[in-house]
Amino acid sequence: MNIQSSFNSGIEGFQNARATADKAAADIAANTLASNEQAETQNVNAEVNTDIVSQATKPESVPDLNQSIVNLKVAEFQAKAATEVIKSADESLGTLIDVTA
Repeated sequence: MNIQSSFNSGIEGFQNARATADKAAADIAANTLASNEQAETQNVNAEVNTDIVSQATKPESVPDLNQSIVNLKVAEFQAKAATEVIKSADESLGTLIDVTA
């Protein structure tokens, strides 16, 4: 049983969870900014055909807000799972030290 590799797996999982959470947060912020810009454009161009304006101003690269929120929640559970792996590795190492001492 290699304790170091399980500890490293927990650390790697936690880092992946953080990266996922960072990306999801950036996607949520981008979606919010795009929504605000679209609302401002529609207010300014109230006399123009709003169907054409909204289609022209909606960026195709904006991620789906619902998917971003789900990804943020997934990152939370990934972080919790990685924390449990780290705790288990720590407890196993403590047990092995107690047995060998």
